[in-house]
Amino acid sequence: MPPPLLLSRRFAPLFWCQFFAAFNDNFLKTALVFVILFQSGTRDPEALITFASAVFIAPYFFLSGLGGELADRYDKAWMAQRIKFAEIFVAALAVWGYVQTSLPLLFIALAGFGILGALFGPIKYGILPDHLHRTELPAGNALVEGATFVAILLGTLAGGLAARNGSEAGLFAALVISFAIACWIAALLIPATGEGAPGLKVAINVVTSTAAMIRYLRADPRLWWGAMVTSWFWLVGIVVLSLLPPLIKTIVGGNEETVTAYLAVFSIAVGVGSGLAAVIARGRIVLRTTLVGAILLGVFALDLGLATFGAGPALSLQGPAFVFASLLGLRVAIDLCGLAIAGGLFIVPAFAAVQVWSGADHRARTIAAVNVLNAAFMTGATIIVAVMQKYGATVPALFMLIGIATLAVALAIWRTMPKPE
Repeated sequence: MPPPLLLSRRFAPLFWCQFFAAFNDNFLKTALVFVILFQSGTRDPEALITFASAVFIAPYFFLSGLGGELADRYDKAWMAQRIKFAEIFVAALAVWGYVQTSLPLLFIALAGFGILGALFGPIKYGILPDHLHRTELPAGNALVEGATFVAILLGTLAGGLAARNGSEAGLFAALVISFAIACWIAALLIPATGEGAPGLKVAINVVTSTAAMIRYLRADPRLWWGAMVTSWFWLVGIVVLSLLPPLIKTIVGGNEETVTAYLAVFSIAVGVGSGLAAVIARGRIVLRTTLVGAILLGVFALDLGLATFGAGPALSLQGPAFVFASLLGLRVAIDLCGLAIAGGLFIVPAFAAVQVWSGADHRARTIAAVNVLNAAFMTGATIIVAVMQKYGATVPALFMLIGIATLAVALAIWRTMPKPE
C-alpha cells in the first residue's frame, strides 16, 4: 500500500515548499497592510492596500508565460530549487525595508515575491500530474490549497504581531529569512521530473510567448472554461482579502487583533472547503461541486454586503471577544466563513480538471496561461476597486457587487459546464 501523500517523497517536499512560500508571501503582505492601516497615517489607506495587492499580482500577468516555458523546457524540480534560492535574497530586502520602516522598499520586496511566485506558479501545479496518479489529483490539489491557506493564516497572525509596533523588527527578520531558507531546502528534496519538452525554445519576448499560450488555451473549449472559472475565484479572493481589513476596522470596529482573527477565520474556512471538495470528489473530477460553490459564494458575499450596508463608522476599536459577541460581528464572521468554504468547493474541482485536460508536454505552459488570466482578472479587479474606492464606493457596496456578479457567473457555469468524461 503506497504511503499517504503527506508522507510521500513525490508530494511532501512540494507541499512544504508551497507552505513556506505562501507563509512568507502573506507574512509580508499582512505586515505591509497593518503598517499602512495603523501606522502610516496615509489619507487613503484602503486604496493603498488594494494597490499593494496589485503590486504582488501584476508579475503573474507578465511573467507566468516565461515561467511556463521554463518549466516545460527544464526539469521542474531543478527550476524550483533555483527560484527558491533567489527568494532568500528578496526576503533579505524585505527585512531591510521593514527595519528602515520604508514603504517603498517593502513594496519593492513585495513585487519581488510576486515575480518569483509568477515563475514558480506553473511549476507548483504543473508538477502534480508528473508525480501523482489521476485519482490522486483532487486530494493533491486540496492539500496544496489547504497548505496555502493555513500558511496564509499563520503568515497573517505572525505579520499582524510583527507590525503591531516597530520593536518587532527582530521577529520579522527571523521569520522571513528562516522561512525562505526552509522553502529552498524543501525544494531541494522535490524529485526530478525530467524535461517535459526538451526541444522547446524559450522565447525571450514574454509578450509573444504569453500570447501564444493564451491562443493555445483558447483553442480548447474545456481548458478555456477552466481558466475562466479559476480566474473568477482568484478575482473574488483578492478583492475580498483587500476589502476585509478596512471593513473590520471601519464598520465592525475591530482592532489589529480582530482583523487578524477574521483573516484567520477566512483562511481556515478555505482549507475546510478545499478538503470537503476532495472528499466529495473521491478521486473523480466533479464539476457540479464548482457550481454549488459559485452559488454559495455569491449568496454569502451578497449577505456580507447587506449586513454592513448603511452602518456608520465605528466609534472605537475593540478586541475579538467584544466584536464576536456582537450581532454584527457574528454575522460578518458567519458570512465570511461561508464565503471561504464555498471558495474551496469552487476552486479544487476546476483546477484538477485543468490539470487532467492538459497534455504532459504542454502542461506547465497551460498552467502558465491560466495563471496569466488569473493575474489579469485579479490585477484588473484591484485597480477597478481602488478607483471605485477613490471615488466613494463603500466596502459594503463592493461586497454586494461581488455577490451579484458571482451569482451571474454561477448561471454561466451551469450553462457552459463541460460534460464529465
